[in-house]
Amino acid sequence: MIKRSLLLSLLLVAGGLQAQDQAPDLAKAKQTAETICAGCHMADGNSQLPANPKLAGQHPDYLYKQLHDFKAWNGGKAARDNAVMSAMVAGLEEADMKALAQHFGSQTQKPEPAKSLATIELGQKIWRAGIPAKGVPACAACHGPAGAGLPAQYPRLSGQFAEYTEAQLKGFRDGVRANDPNRMMRMIALKMTDPEIKAVADYAAGLR
Repeated sequence: MIKRSLLLSLLLVAGGLQAQDQAPDLAKAKQTAETICAGCHMADGNSQLPANPKLAGQHPDYLYKQLHDFKAWNGGKAARDNAVMSAMVAGLEEADMKALAQHFGSQTQKPEPAKSLATIELGQKIWRAGIPAKGVPACAACHGPAGAGLPAQYPRLSGQFAEYTEAQLKGFRDGVRANDPNRMMRMIALKMTDPEIKAVADYAAGLR
Protein backbone atom coordinates (compact mmCIF):
# COMPACT_ATOMS: atom_id res chain seq x y z
CA MET A 1 0.00 0.00 0.00
CA ILE A 2 2.87 2.34 0.89
CA LYS A 3 4.67 1.53 -2.37
CA ARG A 4 1.51 2.23 -4.34
CA SER A 5 1.02 5.60 -2.61
CA LEU A 6 4.66 6.49 -3.22
CA LEU A 7 4.34 5.61 -6.91
CA LEU A 8 1.19 7.73 -7.21
CA SER A 9 2.93 10.67 -5.53
CA LEU A 10 5.89 10.40 -7.90
CA LEU A 11 3.57 10.33 -10.89
CA LEU A 12 1.75 13.43 -9.67
CA VAL A 13 5.03 15.27 -9.13
CA ALA A 14 6.28 14.25 -12.57
CA GLY A 15 3.01 15.37 -14.12
CA GLY A 16 3.27 18.73 -12.38
CA LEU A 17 6.83 19.25 -13.58
CA GLN A 18 5.82 18.33 -17.12
CA ALA A 19 2.95 20.84 -17.00
CA GLN A 20 5.39 23.51 -15.83
CA ASP A 21 7.75 22.68 -18.71
CA GLN A 22 4.93 23.11 -21.19
CA ALA A 23 3.79 26.50 -19.89
CA PRO A 24 4.56 29.24 -22.43
CA ASP A 25 7.40 31.57 -21.51
CA LEU A 26 5.51 34.81 -22.02
CA ALA A 27 8.33 36.96 -20.66
CA LYS A 28 10.68 35.58 -23.30
CA ALA A 29 7.97 36.00 -25.95
CA LYS A 30 7.51 39.65 -24.99
CA GLN A 31 11.26 40.20 -25.31
CA THR A 32 11.27 38.52 -28.73
CA ALA A 33 8.35 40.65 -29.84
CA GLU A 34 10.12 43.82 -28.72
CA THR A 35 13.48 42.99 -30.27
CA ILE A 36 12.70 40.93 -33.39
CA CYS A 37 9.04 41.29 -34.34
CA ALA A 38 8.59 44.98 -33.54
CA GLY A 39 10.42 46.19 -36.64
CA CYS A 40 7.59 44.98 -38.87
CA HIS A 41 4.61 44.23 -36.61
CA MET A 42 5.24 46.51 -33.60
CA ALA A 43 5.75 44.98 -30.16
CA ASP A 44 2.00 44.78 -29.51
CA GLY A 45 1.19 43.37 -32.95
CA ASN A 46 -0.47 46.52 -34.28
CA SER A 47 1.52 46.92 -37.47
CA GLN A 48 1.49 50.36 -39.06
CA LEU A 49 2.31 49.14 -42.58
CA PRO A 50 -0.28 47.37 -44.78
CA ALA A 51 2.34 44.96 -46.11
CA ASN A 52 2.78 43.56 -42.59
CA PRO A 53 -0.35 42.08 -41.00
CA LYS A 54 -1.78 43.07 -37.66
CA LEU A 55 -1.13 40.22 -35.22
CA ALA A 56 -2.84 41.73 -32.19
CA GLY A 57 -6.00 39.87 -31.24
CA GLN A 58 -5.44 37.10 -33.77
CA HIS A 59 -6.21 33.52 -32.70
CA PRO A 60 -3.09 32.05 -31.02
CA ASP A 61 -3.68 28.68 -32.70
CA TYR A 62 -3.68 30.34 -36.11
CA LEU A 63 -0.60 32.45 -35.33
CA TYR A 64 1.25 29.36 -34.14
CA LYS A 65 0.40 27.47 -37.33
CA GLN A 66 1.69 30.31 -39.50
CA LEU A 67 4.93 30.62 -37.52
CA HIS A 68 5.39 26.86 -37.74
CA ASP A 69 4.69 26.87 -41.49
CA PHE A 70 7.27 29.60 -42.16
CA LYS A 71 10.08 27.39 -40.82
CA ALA A 72 11.79 24.60 -42.75
CA TRP A 73 11.83 21.68 -40.30
CA ASN A 74 14.32 18.81 -40.40
CA GLY A 75 15.84 19.92 -43.68
CA GLY A 76 12.50 20.01 -45.45
CA LYS A 77 10.76 22.86 -47.26
CA ALA A 78 8.70 25.44 -45.41
CA ALA A 79 4.95 25.03 -45.91
CA ARG A 80 4.59 28.79 -46.33
CA ASP A 81 7.25 30.33 -48.54
CA ASN A 82 8.38 33.76 -47.35
CA ALA A 83 12.08 34.63 -47.28
CA VAL A 84 11.76 37.36 -44.64
CA MET A 85 9.65 35.35 -42.22
CA SER A 86 11.70 32.19 -42.76
CA ALA A 87 14.74 34.11 -41.55
CA MET A 88 12.82 35.52 -38.58
CA VAL A 89 11.65 32.11 -37.32
CA ALA A 90 14.84 30.19 -38.08
CA GLY A 91 16.00 30.40 -34.47
CA LEU A 92 12.62 29.69 -32.89
CA GLU A 93 11.52 26.33 -31.54
CA GLU A 94 7.91 25.21 -31.19
CA ALA A 95 7.70 26.39 -27.58
CA ASP A 96 8.91 29.85 -28.63
CA MET A 97 6.31 30.00 -31.40
CA LYS A 98 3.50 28.98 -29.06
CA ALA A 99 4.53 31.64 -26.55
CA LEU A 100 4.76 34.32 -29.26
CA ALA A 101 1.32 33.33 -30.52
CA GLN A 102 -0.08 33.69 -27.01
CA HIS A 103 1.62 37.07 -26.61
CA PHE A 104 0.23 38.59 -29.79
CA GLY A 105 -3.16 36.94 -29.42
CA SER A 106 -3.59 38.56 -26.01
CA GLN A 107 -2.97 42.08 -27.34
CA THR A 108 -5.79 44.45 -28.27
CA GLN A 109 -6.12 45.11 -31.97
CA LYS A 110 -6.26 48.68 -33.26
CA PRO A 111 -8.54 47.99 -36.23
CA GLU A 112 -8.35 49.44 -39.70
CA PRO A 113 -11.48 50.91 -41.33
CA ALA A 114 -13.06 50.06 -44.65
CA LYS A 115 -12.06 52.76 -47.11
CA SER A 116 -14.08 52.28 -50.29
CA LEU A 117 -17.73 53.32 -50.30
CA ALA A 118 -17.88 52.45 -53.99
CA THR A 119 -17.28 48.72 -53.39
CA ILE A 120 -18.92 48.19 -50.01
CA GLU A 121 -22.11 46.73 -51.50
CA LEU A 122 -20.20 44.17 -53.58
CA GLY A 123 -17.95 43.32 -50.67
CA GLN A 124 -20.90 42.81 -48.34
CA LYS A 125 -22.65 40.59 -50.86
CA ILE A 126 -19.62 38.33 -51.27
CA TRP A 127 -19.00 38.21 -47.53
CA ARG A 128 -22.56 37.29 -46.67
CA ALA A 129 -23.67 35.21 -49.65
CA GLY A 130 -20.58 34.37 -51.70
CA ILE A 131 -20.78 34.26 -55.48
CA PRO A 132 -23.22 31.39 -56.16
CA ALA A 133 -22.77 31.49 -59.94
CA LYS A 134 -19.07 30.71 -59.50
CA GLY A 135 -19.37 28.33 -56.59
CA VAL A 136 -17.72 30.78 -54.19
CA PRO A 137 -19.07 30.27 -50.65
CA ALA A 138 -19.89 33.08 -48.26
CA CYS A 139 -16.80 34.28 -46.39
CA ALA A 140 -18.93 34.54 -43.26
CA ALA A 141 -19.45 30.76 -43.28
CA CYS A 142 -15.88 30.24 -42.06
CA HIS A 143 -14.71 33.64 -40.85
CA GLY A 144 -17.93 34.55 -39.06
CA PRO A 145 -20.52 37.28 -39.70
CA ALA A 146 -18.32 39.86 -37.94
CA GLY A 147 -15.01 38.53 -39.29
CA ALA A 148 -13.87 37.11 -35.94
CA GLY A 149 -12.81 33.82 -37.52
CA LEU A 150 -12.33 30.47 -35.78
CA PRO A 151 -9.14 29.27 -34.02
CA ALA A 152 -6.38 27.52 -35.99
CA GLN A 153 -7.97 27.23 -39.41
CA TYR A 154 -9.87 30.47 -40.02
CA PRO A 155 -8.15 33.73 -39.04
CA ARG A 156 -9.73 36.89 -37.78
CA LEU A 157 -10.07 39.27 -40.74
CA SER A 158 -12.00 42.11 -39.13
CA GLY A 159 -9.82 45.18 -38.68
CA GLN A 160 -7.00 43.72 -40.78
CA PHE A 161 -5.37 45.84 -43.46
CA ALA A 162 -7.47 45.48 -46.62
CA GLU A 163 -4.27 45.59 -48.66
CA TYR A 164 -2.84 42.63 -46.74
CA THR A 165 -6.00 40.54 -47.06
CA GLU A 166 -6.15 41.36 -50.76
CA ALA A 167 -2.51 40.30 -51.22
CA GLN A 168 -3.12 37.00 -49.45
CA LEU A 169 -6.17 36.19 -51.56
CA LYS A 170 -4.20 36.90 -54.72
CA GLY A 171 -1.35 34.81 -53.34
CA PHE A 172 -3.72 31.87 -52.84
CA ARG A 173 -5.15 32.38 -56.32
CA ASP A 174 -1.71 32.47 -57.94
CA GLY A 175 -0.35 29.56 -55.91
CA VAL A 176 2.26 31.74 -54.20
CA ARG A 177 0.73 30.89 -50.85
CA ALA A 178 -0.10 27.23 -50.45
CA ASN A 179 -0.45 26.39 -46.74
CA ASP A 180 -4.26 26.39 -46.64
CA PRO A 181 -5.76 23.10 -45.41
CA ASN A 182 -7.24 20.99 -48.21
CA ARG A 183 -6.45 23.76 -50.74
CA MET A 184 -9.64 25.48 -49.59
CA MET A 185 -8.56 29.09 -50.07
CA ARG A 186 -6.74 28.34 -53.29
CA MET A 187 -9.88 26.84 -54.82
CA ILE A 188 -12.01 29.80 -53.68
CA ALA A 189 -9.61 32.57 -54.72
CA LEU A 190 -9.08 30.94 -58.11
CA LYS A 191 -12.68 31.81 -58.98
CA MET A 192 -12.47 35.46 -57.97
CA THR A 193 -11.56 38.51 -60.04
CA ASP A 194 -9.31 41.32 -58.85
CA PRO A 195 -12.29 43.68 -58.24
CA GLU A 196 -14.12 41.00 -56.24
CA ILE A 197 -11.06 40.31 -54.11
CA LYS A 198 -10.45 44.00 -53.48
CA ALA A 199 -14.10 44.64 -52.56
CA VAL A 200 -14.39 41.81 -50.04
CA ALA A 201 -10.97 42.59 -48.51
CA ASP A 202 -11.99 46.18 -47.90
CA TYR A 203 -15.37 45.15 -46.51
CA ALA A 204 -13.70 42.70 -44.09
CA ALA A 205 -11.44 45.45 -42.75
CA GLY A 206 -14.48 47.42 -41.59
CA LEU A 207 -16.18 44.53 -39.77
CA ARG A 208 -16.38 44.69 -35.99
